[in-house]
Amino acid sequence: MPISEYLRNLRQKIGNQCVMMPAVSAIILDDRRRVLLHRSRDDGRWYVIGGAPEPGEPLAKAAVREAREETGLIVRPNRLVGVYVDPIVTYGNGDQVLYSATTFACDIVGGTLHVADDESLEVKFFETDHLPDLLPTHRLRIEHTLSENQSGYFEWNEAWLKNL
Repeated sequence: MPISEYLRNLRQKIGNQCVMMPAVSAIILDDRRRVLLHRSRDDGRWYVIGGAPEPGEPLAKAAVREAREETGLIVRPNRLVGVYVDPIVTYGNGDQVLYSATTFACDIVGGTLHVADDESLEVKFFETDHLPDLLPTHRLRIEHTLSENQSGYFEWNEAWLKNL
């Protein structure tokens, strides 16, 4: 994963400690309602399309940029799907990150599908009932995108109120 100048400067100050990081996901469906995933060069696993916004970058714009950088496709966000927190990621160099991802359902409006960066080994559309092994939060983003329920998702547990 390439590191932004912002994160590089932060890492110089805090080392490998866990950083809470905003992120975006672009759930991209084709005209057959297959979902686009990319296989990461870091670990060979499949993930939804996305990444980190640049400082000050609007989140929807970051989703469009990440989609273009990873897949070669130009997309337009059409709906906010929800906000998701992934488990802490520990990269090979020891850096830890806790991503909170704002997720958008996106329509394809142009471009040509191909591996467009050095982070991905492969990009591919999958039938939603035949997905590869995914992080549970990535699978949930896809399920919520396909759902009839159009309200934005966020994790909530009523018991949290008892601990205030």
